Amino acid sequence: MSVAQGVVVTMDGPAGTGKSSVAWKLAQRLGLEVLDTGAMYRAAAVVSIDEGVPADDGTALAARIAEEGLAFDWSCRPPRLLLGGRDLTERIRDADVNVVVSVVARQAPLRAALVDAQRAIGRAHPRLVTEGRDQGSVVFPEAVARFYLDAHPEVRARRRVEQMRSQGRPADYEAVLRAIQQRDHLDETRSDGPLVCPEGAQRVDTSMLTLDQVVDELERRVRAAVPVDRLAPPRAVQTA
Repeated sequence: MSVAQGVVVTMDGPAGTGKSSVAWKLAQRLGLEVLDTGAMYRAAAVVSIDEGVPADDGTALAARIAEEGLAFDWSCRPPRLLLGGRDLTERIRDADVNVVVSVVARQAPLRAALVDAQRAIGRAHPRLVTEGRDQGSVVFPEAVARFYLDAHPEVRARRRVEQMRSQGRPADYEAVLRAIQQRDHLDETRSDGPLVCPEGAQRVDTSMLTLDQVVDELERRVRAAVPVDRLAPPRAVQTA
């Protein structure tokens, strides 16, 4: 895809840095759509759990997803994630999926299939904020703006615990911290599409920033890099 035909902003980083929330707010301000690529790997984890496909069999997982058809319903906002017509939007956030998704995401045949699918989405939706772990390094290396969001593991664990408790779900800080550290290690050491800060990407440490502060900073940087007529107008500044 030629970036000149649209506006693609990539946002990579480890779990708990606020990528999803930042992506949605940033896209709303800029007049862009959002692609949550992590949801696609979570859908593969659901296939592994619910259909009995081994989590480490990337070829079988890719074949099953191709057979059933993985797609987003872009008529909804945010888009709903569908597999063979089944809505997985809520299912992919269940605790058992969290346990399996790191293993699933390491499988090269599955990653290759989903990278192809993500690029196809980029061609169909060329005005996009896309977030994940390899968007700026592998999927859209020529995107007009590429960001890497980071934060200290302890901060990320605290945020995840607060999020889970706000949803009425039990959460133990130490267990969440261990899970985040393990996920970081798996993501950073996998041979295919490892989690890295892409060369030339802009690193943003969110540890001491609020959600709105992160969005403000990324919006400023994107607007500095993109012609004004290709983005939604900036919000009117409220004055007393």
